[in-house]
Amino acid sequence: MKLSVLAIASVALMAGSGMAVAQQGQTVKIAMIEGLSGPFGNVGNNQLKSWQYVASQLTPDENPAGVKFEIVGMDSKSSPQEAVNLLKSAEDQGFHYVTQGNGSNVAIPLSEAVGKYDERNPGKEIIYINYAAVDPALTNDKCNYWHFRVDADTTMKMKALAHFIKSQPSKNFYLMNQNYSHGHQVAEFFKKYIAEDKPDSKIAGEDFTALGQVKDFAPYVAKIKASGADSVVTGNWGQDFTLLVKAMNDAGLSLPIYAYYAGVSGTPTALAQGKFSEIYQISYGHSNYEGRIGELEKGFKEKYDDDFYTFAIYNALVSLSHAMAAVKSTDPAKVAAELEDMKFKGFNGESYFRKADHQLQQGLWIAKWEKTSEKYPYSVENTGYTFAPVSYIPLTEASTPTTCKMKRPSSKS
Repeated sequence: MKLSVLAIASVALMAGSGMAVAQQGQTVKIAMIEGLSGPFGNVGNNQLKSWQYVASQLTPDENPAGVKFEIVGMDSKSSPQEAVNLLKSAEDQGFHYVTQGNGSNVAIPLSEAVGKYDERNPGKEIIYINYAAVDPALTNDKCNYWHFRVDADTTMKMKALAHFIKSQPSKNFYLMNQNYSHGHQVAEFFKKYIAEDKPDSKIAGEDFTALGQVKDFAPYVAKIKASGADSVVTGNWGQDFTLLVKAMNDAGLSLPIYAYYAGVSGTPTALAQGKFSEIYQISYGHSNYEGRIGELEKGFKEKYDDDFYTFAIYNALVSLSHAMAAVKSTDPAKVAAELEDMKFKGFNGESYFRKADHQLQQGLWIAKWEKTSEKYPYSVENTGYTFAPVSYIPLTEASTPTTCKMKRPSSKS
């Protein structure tokens, strides 16, 4: 593996000898192609602010290349076709870095479009940083050399979640997910891993709802109630989780929920209005970091009165800058090659993009929704509640295998 600390040392040596680093002070523009309006606009806008805020706060250690990251929001309205159209616009405007995360239904065609463009336009390549789309296909059968994922995929999250549930009393699960690839993968891999870790468990029922289209989840909550389920498992995010929680509140149903995105914009406020006591989130983080991420959380809250929760953005920018420092260039072809297996200090410690599939290898957390305390004081959405850390899954345990057969540029092995 490459050690980015060596890159930092070489940059420092050059600076000390009076030699200028080629890209020092250079602006690196990143097109954020995301749903900034529509049913998930609140999530997209929070993440756009997060990208821009973190980019403005990087220290010299976090940004050894010394570049200025400029994040430009482009509203895809959560449409796959619109996202691909915006990619063409980004190409025309000379962007060499794009990012997106909300919706694997968008991420898959976007990754394919980036791959095709780069194959046809050597010397003008684009790197796609995926910060939230977790369909395993993106780093398995649909893997792409120019795609790098900084979130953990569903196999990683469900493996960790099922192992945690093994020690919980829950045995009878209702699966509530969105009707696109991500939702189906959540259901598939939960069934796979829970059968291995807790073979006496049962699936009481499952539903898939149209992405961002359902306004009233009461009929689904009635089905959950009638099923006899003792817990709910969901990969829903944004409006589709917030409205599910509101419907459960209205029905007086406060079952334990095992979720991916309980901390995403709007949902914590809905949770706080109910009587939930057993809400668990599988993610790469929690709400009560000390140190650097804690500083960024606090600063973001002070500036926007909003929560910084997409910590993957931090890893994306830090890893990009370390790769740029190592190759002394912002050329995406050079940066992509350097990112492979390059170790860097992420917010959960040492992390790296696995060369075989470009899936970030990182630790994960199980966090629990509970009232703030002296030990865990961060108030999510100013509710008086927080996501407190319960269990950490180190990188070596969180990792899952890949079937990716990477098609590499002709000059790469």
